[in-house]
Amino acid sequence: MSLRRTSSVLASTALALGLLAGCGNDEDGGGAGGSGHSGHSSSQESSSPGSSQAFNDADVDFATMMIPHHAQALSMVDLTQGRPGLSPEFVDLTEQIRAAQAPEIEQMSGWLRAWGQPVPEEGMGHDMAGGMTEQDMSRLEKAPDARFEDMWLEMMIRHHEGAVAMARDEVERGKSPEATKLAQEIVGGQQAEIEQMRGMLKG
Repeated sequence: MSLRRTSSVLASTALALGLLAGCGNDEDGGGAGGSGHSGHSSSQESSSPGSSQAFNDADVDFATMMIPHHAQALSMVDLTQGRPGLSPEFVDLTEQIRAAQAPEIEQMSGWLRAWGQPVPEEGMGHDMAGGMTEQDMSRLEKAPDARFEDMWLEMMIRHHEGAVAMARDEVERGKSPEATKLAQEIVGGQQAEIEQMRGMLKG
C-alpha cells in the first residue's frame, strides 16, 4: 500500500469540491498559533459582502491536517472492499465512516479555499496524530482474511483517537464557528465509534 492511494482519494474529492460559504476575518490577530504551517495569516478579511466569519491559524491547521487524516481513513475503508468473511456490523461501520468523512473532506477543503489557503492534495503526513505509516497500510493490505478485521479495528481505533485529539485542540483554540462545530461533531461521533470498535474486538 503506497501513499498514492491516499493522494488519489484527495485528488478525486477535490474534483467535486464547491466553494463553501464561510470566508472569514480575524481582526484581533487570532493569537492561537497552531502547529506552525508556513503561509498562514492570522489576520484575513473576506471579500464577500456582509461576511463576518472569523478564523485563525488554529482553524487553518485543523482543516489542513484533518483532510489527509480523513483521506487515510477512506483508504482504510477501501481496503475492506472485496474481503471475504467480514461481519455485517463491521461492514456497516466502514460504510458509516465513509459516509461521514467524505463530505467532511469536501467541507474543510471549501473552508481552506474560502480562507485563501492551499488544500492538501498529496501525501498523508507521517506526523499526523494517529496516522498510519506506509508500512502499516501495507501490512493491513496483506493481512490474512482471518486476521484482517481485528487488525483493521485496532488501527482505526488508533486513527480515531488521533482525530479526536486534533478536534479537541480545535475546539479549544479555533475561532471559526463552523470549524469548531465540526470539531465537536468529530469528537462525539468518533469517540462513539471507538467504543463500538472496542466492543467488536472484545466480542
